[in-house]
Amino acid sequence: MEKAVRTLGITDKYQDVDPGKALLEEISVTWAHVQWLRGKVGELEEDQLAWGKVSHEEGVGPEGPIDKITEKAEPSVWYQLYLREREHLVKVTTAALKAGIEERKVRLAESQGELVARVIRGILEALNLTTDQWALVQTVVPRELRALAAE
Repeated sequence: MEKAVRTLGITDKYQDVDPGKALLEEISVTWAHVQWLRGKVGELEEDQLAWGKVSHEEGVGPEGPIDKITEKAEPSVWYQLYLREREHLVKVTTAALKAGIEERKVRLAESQGELVARVIRGILEALNLTTDQWALVQTVVPRELRALAAE
């Protein structure tokens, strides 16, 4: 059992996993897989999408040397993997939407914004700014926050 645990990379203590974070990470990984597989499918010749080699026998058999290639009409394994990964992407994105992940991200961003505003306001009030300096705050702070958001 210990060897199996080490092989799987499981430690004796599991990390706490936020389900929302795990779903978003799975979406990112699956999206990357879909893009990679799309590239592999794009490299195929048109006839390889639905026709290809399924086996190759080579060597010596009871009747002498064998070099036999069997081809069959079926979707390429790359195309099949691509379709399966796309289906998985739909499943995990649907699960994330049902779980309200986007709504939670918006609420989190809003609360972080409120926190930043409170901190900035506290700093500016502690500085005992003059009326002219307070007038500059209306221009400088929004400009700097926009610049930070653009980075």
